[in-house]
Amino acid sequence: MSLLVSIDFSEVTDAQIDIVDSLASPKREIHLLHVTEPDPSFVGLEAGPEEVQKQVASELQHAHDALHALADRLRANGHTVDTLLVPGPTVQTILEQAEKLDADVIVMGSHGRGKLFDLVVGSVSAGVIRKSPVPVLVVPVRSET
Repeated sequence: MSLLVSIDFSEVTDAQIDIVDSLASPKREIHLLHVTEPDPSFVGLEAGPEEVQKQVASELQHAHDALHALADRLRANGHTVDTLLVPGPTVQTILEQAEKLDADVIVMGSHGRGKLFDLVVGSVSAGVIRKSPVPVLVVPVRSET
């Protein structure tokens, strides 16, 4: 049994980790996934000037380090955790990884931007919910009251 936790490093990330920590049994594998932008050379674009390449590399390194820090938080409480930093279209990549890892549940965060935003821009959570063959747990942003 395994959980796929889609991480975007937004304000909901800590709540996702807390929920997974409290719900997951030590025997359940936890896969932390962060989907990155597709590699420009893969989609037929030039990689750009050296400064752009350095910026992209820096962002990937930051995401890698942050993902490992979250994994360490869960490991400190006895969980088995691995990390994945995968480029691609977000919804499709999450679903592909869930299938590849035989995930029982996908855990995602919701930014709570509202129905109008979702209608105009779209929502990754909504896209995954519509297409996922496994249950999706959506963790809302904690409101400050």
